[in-house]
Amino acid sequence: MIFKAVGEGRPYPDHGLTTPAQWADVPPRQVRLDELVTTKRTLDLDALLAEDSTFYGDLFAHVVEYKGILYLEDGLHRAVRAALHQRALLHARVLVLT
Repeated sequence: MIFKAVGEGRPYPDHGLTTPAQWADVPPRQVRLDELVTTKRTLDLDALLAEDSTFYGDLFAHVVEYKGILYLEDGLHRAVRAALHQRALLHARVLVLT
């Protein structure tokens, strides 16, 4: 199993971070893939296979920690790519909501 669970939608309240500049204030850290719950059920293969997939966006995935659960909000293609390379860890910006 790559992820802890595959979810659909965001079960946490709106946090208001919508742009990469806003997420840039959240420091990155390593997270284990098997601790993540996805917020998307489908993956855009173009994003997965693109060589420049992070050229226009954040270098790090975006994760929201809510009620002790880590939700992968943005960066599913990065997480799958890490899994395909047999890496158990992903660098992500983790926003903690209480």
